Amino acid sequence: QVQLVESGGGLVQPGGSLRLSCAASGSISNLNIMGWYRQVPGKHRELVATITNSGSTNYAETLKGRCTISRDNAKNTVYVQMNSLKPDDTAVYYCNAAGMDVAAKIYNYWGQGTQVTVSS
Repeated sequence: QVQLVESGGGLVQPGGSLRLSCAASGSISNLNIMGWYRQVPGKHRELVATITNSGSTNYAETLKGRCTISRDNAKNTVYVQMNSLKPDDTAVYYCNAAGMDVAAKIYNYWGQGTQVTVSS
């Protein structure tokens, strides 16, 4: 089992910045991609950004240029730095960790979510 502990959410003014952190623990050896997703009530959960063990990144189009994802493999922690935040960025942000073992069993874990509110 894998545990994902998120931190860094909160209230930020429009135009402000925020950094979210997600620390993974437990059986992490088969995890090779971590990332962040977000969800607002009544809508599907959507991609924010992902990063692989080798450092390859993928960003949502709406966040490109405002968002940077990084990871510290030694600490099993992934970070997302978000700048120039807008009220539309208000959502619950979820950490995700996924991977596959040699038997092609897929692993997919979610954190409990952290609220980000962009408001003046």
